[in-house]
Amino acid sequence: MDFLRRGFLTLGLLAGFAVGAPVHADPQSIVVASTTSTEQSGLFKHILPLFRDKTGIEVKVVALGTGQALDAARRGDADVVLVHDRPAEDKFVAEGFAKARQDVMYNDFVVVGPASDPAGIKGADLQTAFRKLAETKSPFISRGDRSGTHSAELRAWKEAGIDLAAVKGDWYRDVGQGMGPALNTASALNAYILSDRGTWLSFKNRGELTILVQGDPRLFNPYGVMLVNPEKHPNVKVKEGQAFIDWLVSPEGQTAIANYKIGGEALFFPSAGKTNK
Repeated sequence: MDFLRRGFLTLGLLAGFAVGAPVHADPQSIVVASTTSTEQSGLFKHILPLFRDKTGIEVKVVALGTGQALDAARRGDADVVLVHDRPAEDKFVAEGFAKARQDVMYNDFVVVGPASDPAGIKGADLQTAFRKLAETKSPFISRGDRSGTHSAELRAWKEAGIDLAAVKGDWYRDVGQGMGPALNTASALNAYILSDRGTWLSFKNRGELTILVQGDPRLFNPYGVMLVNPEKHPNVKVKEGQAFIDWLVSPEGQTAIANYKIGGEALFFPSAGKTNK
């Protein structure tokens, strides 16, 4: 935790992961480890100033893939985590790194690809689409970064009955990057990709890409928030971190999430108090 407290600004400049309000020497501040989708979609730029104005608490975000965000929290390098990989979140709680997980919001994943759709997946269910992608060896971009989106992609191959290790070749490119850069690669190569809808809606460099598969229940994408357990890391700012969580799941925070739209379309849907499986 001390590393991020002292070196957060440097980390942000070097890695491009900081977002939100400017960093001040303010004791009322917290570090939130979150996903690239919440940052690159613009959500944090919308909601964090509202929270700061209400509470005076500065939120410093480190945007990583979900797996890396949870690892940062395991090391004590964050006060709060806001991520979207339910199995990994449940494991984080079971390991004792958080005492509870709360639903915050959801959106869905979409399969994006060239409008010409050489693999013929348009309108298919997710399993059929991924089988066709493997059969046709159509260019596919994987984030490959242990993010929630990457985990969802790997589950999709498995549920489609595809042994990815056995079939992947030059057609399958693992870029090891966040959602925005991965979408840029897909656009440049006119390739298929699994994206969260929020980042896709905010993405401008679409080229010939369009949504081809959506609406399958397997594409449901819930986000959860957790306070890092101070019994594991005494430096955790419990009061401020819990204040952020409480605001996110309050009517005010949920309304702020719902009000974030691009072109009149909501990117995330509030879900606090609801049961998301």
